[in-house]
Amino acid sequence: MGSPSHRREQISRGLINLGGGLPSSQYFPFEHIAAKVPRPPGFSESATKDNGISFKAGKHDAAEGKSIYGSTSALDMALRMFATRGDYLLTEEYAFCSALETAAPMGIKFLGVKMDDEGLLPSSMDSILTNWDEEQRGAKKPFLLYTVPTGHNPTGTTQSKQRRKDLYRCAQKHDLYILEDEPYYFLQMQPYTGPNAPDVPLPSSHEEFLSSLTPSLLSMDVDGRVMRMDSLSKTIAPGTRTGWITASAQVVERFFRHSETSIQCPSGLSQLVLYKLLDETWGHAGYFDWLINLRLEYTKRRDNFVYACEEYLPKEVASWHAPAAGMFQWIKIDWRRHPLANTKSMLQIEEDIYHAGIDRGVLYCRGSWFRAEANSGEGMFFRTTFATASAEDMAEAIKRFGEALRALFDLKDGVNGHA
Repeated sequence: MGSPSHRREQISRGLINLGGGLPSSQYFPFEHIAAKVPRPPGFSESATKDNGISFKAGKHDAAEGKSIYGSTSALDMALRMFATRGDYLLTEEYAFCSALETAAPMGIKFLGVKMDDEGLLPSSMDSILTNWDEEQRGAKKPFLLYTVPTGHNPTGTTQSKQRRKDLYRCAQKHDLYILEDEPYYFLQMQPYTGPNAPDVPLPSSHEEFLSSLTPSLLSMDVDGRVMRMDSLSKTIAPGTRTGWITASAQVVERFFRHSETSIQCPSGLSQLVLYKLLDETWGHAGYFDWLINLRLEYTKRRDNFVYACEEYLPKEVASWHAPAAGMFQWIKIDWRRHPLANTKSMLQIEEDIYHAGIDRGVLYCRGSWFRAEANSGEGMFFRTTFATASAEDMAEAIKRFGEALRALFDLKDGVNGHA
């Protein structure tokens, strides 16, 4: 295993990053944004018009380290309004890191609900709530569920229509309020058909595109128990600082009051740019065309990534399912097949795999970082993303990942997923 200085050298030489959570600037729908500002000391409006300085912010500036990003405040506001210190919040057993970190300072505890290939299991949630013992738990029965139903971060799972119906019925049974976080909703992709199968045709109209989307929990809500959070960070650009909630009038009014005493409103400059783009330039029709284009591009990226997994990862220890939405591929590792599984813990072996990747020039995220409950579960996973690297870099990164696994698990060299 390489030393820390060796790993820093790998990073400085440009290791392939499969660990991020941002879309590629290739899919920001603008080339640059321009502005004209006063030339000191001529600060008057007329002086700026005649002799001002013009500058441009390019779409790739962020990737080149010239910009910074923030994160949404919708969940933070919701937790401050709905929960109090000591409350439990239900969520998937693996959850978005920022959501976990948002709740921690408020004294809100996450409780992980078991998952399968379609995401959160309503039966597991029902069991938790049916058998809740306030005295044993030291807290009242949970009444909040935070879920990412589409392209879940980090697992990449997408709840089917039936799964969402079952989840909603469970929420009704136990009187839960649902915080539905949907940043990846419009990144639903074409079905994965495999490397040698014909592609599934794209939707031929806006109506067909919309009807192809899995219905949201909000669309099933008949009780006013769902608040949906949306963002433009994945479909337009991260850093726009503009998102929205859809909920009952009572909840929306409380959000207005909370915003007045916290963020006040989203960035005015962002709102101006987005209005010019989405209303005056594209309109709804243009935005739908853009979303269909994104579906095509992300489908290609997902497919190339899964092809690489099938070619380079040793299936003796690695398994995965092609995601239907979002930008993440969740890879399961059978760590008990590790030669030192009887003497090393799962977390130690996970750390070894993580560093072995860095030593070979590839970065991915450890699944344990995303656990809703820090010391729960014995499964080993790694989160990777197909959103940013080129097809060539993705293939090379997965090849290096496969080499790291073969070396650590003492497997024979192979190039087709089988040693």
